[in-house]
Order: sequence, then C-alpha cells, then structure tokens
Amino acid sequence: QVLLVESGGGLAQTGGSLRLSCAASGRTFSDYGMGWFRLAPGKEREFVAAISWVGGRTYADSVKGRFTISRNNTKNTVYLQMNSLKPEDKAVYYCAAGLQDWKYWGQGTQVSVSS
Repeated sequence: QVLLVESGGGLAQTGGSLRLSCAASGRTFSDYGMGWFRLAPGKEREFVAAISWVGGRTYADSVKGRFTISRNNTKNTVYLQMNSLKPEDKAVYYCAAGLQDWKYWGQGTQVSVSS
C-alpha cells in the first residue's frame, strides 16, 4: 500500500513558477514509477510527466521544456517544478505511483494561473 499526499499548489501569474511535491508512504517508494497527471474543468485527465525507478523521465509535449519532474528516494518524495506557467496549465494536479500501472493516486492539489 502506498499513500500519496500532494502539496505546493496555489496561484501563480502567467510566466511564473510553482513546485509541487508528493510525499509517499511505504518502504518500497524507490521501486515505483511516479507520475503527475492533471484534470482541468471540462477536459479529460491528462498525463503530465513521469519518472521511473531508475530516474528516466517522460513529459507531455505541452509541458516539455517548462516542467521538470524529479524524485528524492531518501525523502520518499517526487517533485514537479513548473516554470513559464500558462493559463492552460490551470488544473488539479494528481500524483500517481505504480509498478506496471498507476495503481495509487493522491488527492490532488489545485494549480491556478492568472493571465
């Protein structure tokens, strides 16, 4: 069982930055792939970024070059550094963890971007 708790959401201006954190419980955090997804009103859930247990990273085209995912296995935490924010980045951001699928999900944290 893995419990995920996101934090760091809030309001940023267009062009600004926010850093999301996702703290995970459980002893095998380092074995899991970790990901960030987002859900905007009226849209389907969207993949944002993922980092494998060995540190390999993937990004959605919409955030590539602006967002950076990282993990600290000693702190059981995954981060999403979001720079050059755009109004279209506004959404609830969810952290997810899994071995072969996204089995565990956090409760989400709201990110708003003012234009």
